Amino acid sequence: MGHHDAANGSADHHGDPVSDLVASLDERTAQDCLVLMEMMRRISGHEPQIWNVGTLGFDTYHFRYDSGREGDGHALASYPRRGKTTIYLMDGTARHTELLARLGQHTTSRVCVYVKRLSDLDLSVLDQVLQQSYDYISSQDGHMHRA
Repeated sequence: MGHHDAANGSADHHGDPVSDLVASLDERTAQDCLVLMEMMRRISGHEPQIWNVGTLGFDTYHFRYDSGREGDGHALASYPRRGKTTIYLMDGTARHTELLARLGQHTTSRVCVYVKRLSDLDLSVLDQVLQQSYDYISSQDGHMHRA
């Protein structure tokens, strides 16, 4: 590990895409983003990687469709945006209907949960949803890969 100069700490993060992403957000969105990052880091045991534009993905899994298409996806992820943060449940929101009913104010699509702000949610329920989703994706995949 390199020597860390506390007085010049910000320079150490220069060019770190995750730090740059968080720094580009408004204060409330950045706070929510950091809470989600910590939760997903704890559940997955992985550091975030930037996927696409502005998506923070944790860990990867390999997928193979009946069509023959295959590739790697993020096991847990969020896309922080002001007033509409996306939380990805790659195993599908339908698997989590009962817990999501207790989550708080949100909307869903097939693999996404959309939230205005984390303060609208029961974070203990969100934690359970993310843990179950991660465990399921991990169990389905015979060949988990690190990004």
